Amino acid sequence: MKSIQYILIALMMVGLSCTNEKKEAKAQTSDVEISKKKYVVYQVFTRLFGNTNTTNKPWGTIEENGVGKFNDFTEKALKEIKDFGVSHIWFTGVPHHAVINDYTEYGISNDDPDVVKGRAGSPYAVKDYYNVNPDLAVNVENRLQEFEALIKRTHDTGLKVIIDIVPNHVARNYKSISRPEGVRGFGEDDNASLAYHKNNNFYYNPDESFKVPEWKNGYSPLGDEKHPLEDDQFPEQPAKWTGNGSRLSQPDMNDWYETVKVNYGISPEGRKDFDELPDGFENEDYVKHFEFWKDKEVPNSWLKFRDIALYWLDKEVDGFRYDMAEMVPVEFWSFMNSSIKMKNPDAFLLAEVYNPLLYRDYIKKGKMDYLYDKVQLYDTIKSVMQGNGKTDNIPPILDELKDIEHHMLHFLENHDEQRLASQDFAGNPEKGKPAMVVSATSTTSPTMIYFGQEVGEDGSEDAGFGSPTRTSIFDYVGVPAHQRWVNDKKFDGGQLSDDEKGLRDFYKRLLNFTIQSDALVGNYSDIHSYNRKYTEGYNDKVLSFVRWSDNEKLIIVANFDDVNTYEFDLEIPERIIKNWKLSDGDYLMRDVLYREYVSKLEVEKGKGSINIRLKPLQSFILKIK
Repeated sequence: MKSIQYILIALMMVGLSCTNEKKEAKAQTSDVEISKKKYVVYQVFTRLFGNTNTTNKPWGTIEENGVGKFNDFTEKALKEIKDFGVSHIWFTGVPHHAVINDYTEYGISNDDPDVVKGRAGSPYAVKDYYNVNPDLAVNVENRLQEFEALIKRTHDTGLKVIIDIVPNHVARNYKSISRPEGVRGFGEDDNASLAYHKNNNFYYNPDESFKVPEWKNGYSPLGDEKHPLEDDQFPEQPAKWTGNGSRLSQPDMNDWYETVKVNYGISPEGRKDFDELPDGFENEDYVKHFEFWKDKEVPNSWLKFRDIALYWLDKEVDGFRYDMAEMVPVEFWSFMNSSIKMKNPDAFLLAEVYNPLLYRDYIKKGKMDYLYDKVQLYDTIKSVMQGNGKTDNIPPILDELKDIEHHMLHFLENHDEQRLASQDFAGNPEKGKPAMVVSATSTTSPTMIYFGQEVGEDGSEDAGFGSPTRTSIFDYVGVPAHQRWVNDKKFDGGQLSDDEKGLRDFYKRLLNFTIQSDALVGNYSDIHSYNRKYTEGYNDKVLSFVRWSDNEKLIIVANFDDVNTYEFDLEIPERIIKNWKLSDGDYLMRDVLYREYVSKLEVEKGKGSINIRLKPLQSFILKIK
């Protein structure tokens, strides 16, 4: 989880104004050509996917706890993911990041535990952007070739490939030994005697040396085990600013101390040493943005990250997920993403942006395809699932974002968030069912699933650095419910319980319907507010809305209550009936997920009514026959 202090730092660094009039902020959507098609992204933590070791010793080594490999994504595994209803697979943690294992025989320098988080290392402390994590390879010397083979297998299955780019920071020990000829590494050409220069890749404290954070509360970088390099020392002269923006030469242990912040040409005082986009340019397409930057002198870090992205496009990667994109100036994204789109117009560009005031800038000016819909939709649905919030709060969010709804990716889990089955979230994976129906069907945006979510993984393992409730991204660990689906790499769910099989079947039915439905790339209308006012027995634990196209009419209703059954006559307002061109009479409706529930839409005097009986945590996607 990223704390709010980092978002505030981001706003200072980016220097963006949030004082635009609301009507200006809601100007027409980006011209980037995005097909109005529902996509499903399957996020998988690559290191953990194929690991069948169940030891789960806290701070366990790679030998003790095991690790997954690229080769674990067999044709069978990928076919099962594709058949689950997935269009894109996000292989999280692929670029070579700092790790503790000794790979010096392959020319890879050792990493210091004092600036590595966890025994396996953070995937967001990238050490070499031109190669992949050696832990993931069967043959370390051929690690890049093994990933290229995985890209081909994935494409042969009909899936697209997404990997991470982390533009805001790199590992404190960044050292690329794999970069193409003529490519200079981050910081190699910096003038470190200056705190700031436009073309320096980092910010410096010229007269100070870096100091390892002061460890508190009994923390030790590798738990109880000692390591030859674990000595509270890391040679860095002069000290660089830390990834989250801390300027201290000795950052706090809660800072992103294992990383250094990348300089994009913004001075410590907030001055932008690069051209800004002209007024109205947010309405121009990526071709115009590309042309705008062609004759401009841009900071060196911009060029480095553009070249990294183009390198991976040449490897036939289909898109990128950008970590903490709002901490990097939006002008850079205009430059970066327009360069990517010129090479591959269909590239899938997903950004982690948490400030709703910045959404439209990063979509329109920054030419992002998709942003996380966390702060509004995810947080609100989570509150409803936990019994603290009302479904009444969901329709206003969908209305607020309606001009950019296609660009707001929906999820209930990702690697930063608590597992919904964890005790600190919902405590029961069944509570995710109504939430998932709402998340996946309320807009035309992509849906994202985190591996293990579909079988109720609860993230309860004490892996070491990582905290229970979240599957650790810092440690070597097995993922128990997911491992039962892996079933000794048969990938057939052979060890799942009946409840886990039923949960996975629900997700599979839902996701496959979403990518095939005409209505879900068509129109949306709220009917919840109307029924809260006029329908007896309808309350704030229930949510309803309608979706439609010329070929398909859907009524979607979900019960978030895990105790009570509700029965009521759901009212369909006259405006909807008129839009659907329904004359007075009766219309049979059937649930598309399980096809067991049938009801009748009665239209009389231009208004509709349908009897609904919802059991606890039950949802229906009702389609007119």
